[in-house]
Amino acid sequence: MGKPHPVELRQRVVDHVAEGNTHRSTALRFRVSVKFVNDMVKLKKATGGLVPKAQGNGGGHGKLSCIKNWVARRIAEKRDLTAAGLASEIAATHGMTVHRGSVWRLLRELGLTHKKRPASRRAEAARDRGPTPRLDHPAPALHGQHADADRLY
Repeated sequence: MGKPHPVELRQRVVDHVAEGNTHRSTALRFRVSVKFVNDMVKLKKATGGLVPKAQGNGGGHGKLSCIKNWVARRIAEKRDLTAAGLASEIAATHGMTVHRGSVWRLLRELGLTHKKRPASRRAEAARDRGPTPRLDHPAPALHGQHADADRLY
């Protein structure tokens, strides 16, 4: 979502209209839309100010917020539930139709990750090997350079 126009611009637009200029000429002068000019004049009349409204929904008050504790208990009982499986359980138990993405956002809010298994044996083997061995010979030359370009004779 875009940022709201600054309050200074809003004030200049309203002042320009108050001087007797049309909404269209004001929009052209300040390079904004006519709708923006209309909205600012209406906002000034209605509230007496030009402060933009807060954007976004604030979060934390979606339809899953009322069953957050139930979801946490359910995940503690059955650790291998998927987001889609949990969404179907919510539909069956609570009668709410929710998308698995909404369930995933709730799980992330609860601090739960999608990783259900520990690291694989291949990752463990790589950790056990230790650091990568160093080569005793110099690295190959870069493209366009002679291999002995940095040697002094």
